[in-house]
Amino acid sequence: MSSAITEAAPLSLCAREPRVPADRLVAEMVPPPRFDGVRFDTYIPDPNQPSQTEAVRVLSGFAAGLGEEAGGGKRRWFGRKPAAPAGPRGVYLDGGYGVGKTHLLASLWHATPAEPDRKAFGTFVELTNLVGALGFQQTVATLSGHRLLCIDEFELDDPGDTVLVSSLLSRLVEAGVALAATSNTLPGKLGEGRFAAADFLREIQGLSAHFRPLRIDGEDYRHRGLPEAPAPYSDEQVTAAAHAAPGASLDAFPALLDHLARVHPSRYGALTDELSAVCLTGVAPVPDQATALRLVVLADRLYDREVPVVASGVPFDRLFGEEMLNGGYRKKYFRAISRLTALAREAKGLVAQ
Repeated sequence: MSSAITEAAPLSLCAREPRVPADRLVAEMVPPPRFDGVRFDTYIPDPNQPSQTEAVRVLSGFAAGLGEEAGGGKRRWFGRKPAAPAGPRGVYLDGGYGVGKTHLLASLWHATPAEPDRKAFGTFVELTNLVGALGFQQTVATLSGHRLLCIDEFELDDPGDTVLVSSLLSRLVEAGVALAATSNTLPGKLGEGRFAAADFLREIQGLSAHFRPLRIDGEDYRHRGLPEAPAPYSDEQVTAAAHAAPGASLDAFPALLDHLARVHPSRYGALTDELSAVCLTGVAPVPDQATALRLVVLADRLYDREVPVVASGVPFDRLFGEEMLNGGYRKKYFRAISRLTALAREAKGLVAQ
């Protein structure tokens, strides 16, 4: 055994079966650790993409308008005529993966002049989990007092959940909550790997008038001017890294995929609690779409929490087969590849060469 290995055994994701209470779901509706420090002035627009600079301008104004609304509330509502704030009550960030939509959404949350418990940030999956935990009416009551609700990765490939969240958002808009959202691609919407704003507005039935679509062009910033992802390591290197890094986990990739099928995706964040790194041996192409979609959720939670990934087996750009990458969920898969590649880069210092 390598001399780098210590007596402390690594953790195992497969040994974890977390339970997440409802109050934790509410408390955690804030930008994840990766985006805790982002602001509009830390967003670096691509100089060749004016829409990125324009997005910062529009969103900064949107946040400022929410502050003005709060400050002038009585005059606004009891003046000459009651009126909503000028312009749409929400904004939808429309663009491909890796153009910084989540960075901008989190920056909007930070810039909105309200106490943290009066603004919420979460993915679509986290929002549906909240409804499942609290019930529809209690979720409406919990969020109605908020100034802003930010929804990242709005899932339009689940019609039932889309209708549920559309109904929730309608109630929140009636209560005066401002909305902001990013979205994934509808099944069958291929083209340039982006989502069409018109489809988003149609799918969130009856809310079209409340959203201003904001197009953000550009290439994946995680690949902009950066080196290629590191090649996979050997099983021995991955095992040594897991033993050498306190708080790291070590799992065989096939076993982890099997375990994810037994854990609800709402718990994937808790699955990664207090991990310093995730080490995986035997990474191989994902066998089916249901498994692939679960892996996408895990990749998102690891990326949000800045957990580096050390892996052996095939490179991450070979996780999903051609049929998947050309199918209706292609945008999710490319996002997962992009994020896992970034996490692999961040893990380079953990591996003995």
